[in-house]
Amino acid sequence: MSDSIILGIESSCDDTSAAIIKGNSILSNIAANQAIHKEYGGVVPELASRAHQQNIIPVVEKSLTKANIQQNAISAIGFTRGPGLLGSLLVGTSFAKSLAMSLDVPLIEVNHLQAHILAHFIEDANPMPPKFPFLCLTVSGGHTMIVLVKDYFEMEIIGKTTDDAAGEAFDKIGKIFDLDYPAGPIIDKLAKEGNPDAFKFNKPKLEQYDYSFSGIKTSVLYFIQKEVKKDPDFIKNNINDLCASVQKSIIEILMNKLEKAAKDLNINEMAIAGGVSANSALRKAMQDNHDKLGWNIYIPKFEYTTDNAAMIAMVAQLKFERGEFTDLRTGATAKYDL
Repeated sequence: MSDSIILGIESSCDDTSAAIIKGNSILSNIAANQAIHKEYGGVVPELASRAHQQNIIPVVEKSLTKANIQQNAISAIGFTRGPGLLGSLLVGTSFAKSLAMSLDVPLIEVNHLQAHILAHFIEDANPMPPKFPFLCLTVSGGHTMIVLVKDYFEMEIIGKTTDDAAGEAFDKIGKIFDLDYPAGPIIDKLAKEGNPDAFKFNKPKLEQYDYSFSGIKTSVLYFIQKEVKKDPDFIKNNINDLCASVQKSIIEILMNKLEKAAKDLNINEMAIAGGVSANSALRKAMQDNHDKLGWNIYIPKFEYTTDNAAMIAMVAQLKFERGEFTDLRTGATAKYDL
């Protein structure tokens, strides 16, 4: 790994983040979160892009200060080109282009989903990085997929959600329970005090490795409507058990398909990535399969699970070594195939 110093910029959704990487060692990883979306129960694209405009300069400056790096020491700038919210992506893309032009350094586009997976190769992400080929369960608010990773830039999606993402299901079910947004971490916390076998919810029956989470959301909604008619305080009185049961159902759906793929492809190198990989029950399920099935598991540090610029910088570093630079005419894109 070279000693080049790269600035990574991430702005795909509602977190503005900047990171400095040297080789595969992160010197800083700064993020500004947007609390305003809690009022609306989800990310409002227009508000997100405005907040990115306010946050991006302070965040980049803070990342440089923390890393003790001067602007003229930057070798290249990596930025999230997509996928994501177009308005948010445009802020990061435009800033990255302008700074690259002013510093006269190369520009490197990064696929956000690829970055979640390749975050495993950051020096302190894991005790050891995964060995190729490996399977990566990539789970977030916007994406749920099983990716066969044959090399750094040779990836194949072998299974994906046909409707809601797992993180989206957590948030929508949390809304049914009248929990704050984002509901995923709240459900995880409350589930620790509940009985995961208290309630049963429908699970989809899909072929191969594809997922579906709209069914469990509907199952929970109808169940709650029925129970609340009998007891208006049903949710409040059973919130811990409800969260534990929902979480168990979603994690089982995720793991069943991953176990099937591992068995069919005879792969035991297994990684998780994305915001939902911070979920404690998913991490425990991975650890259980390390013990039960002999998987070598790779679970990234919490700070590399949610949207962050360290993972963008890591991909940019790998591309920098290959001389894969981006034309300044390249634009942001809401959809960007893996």
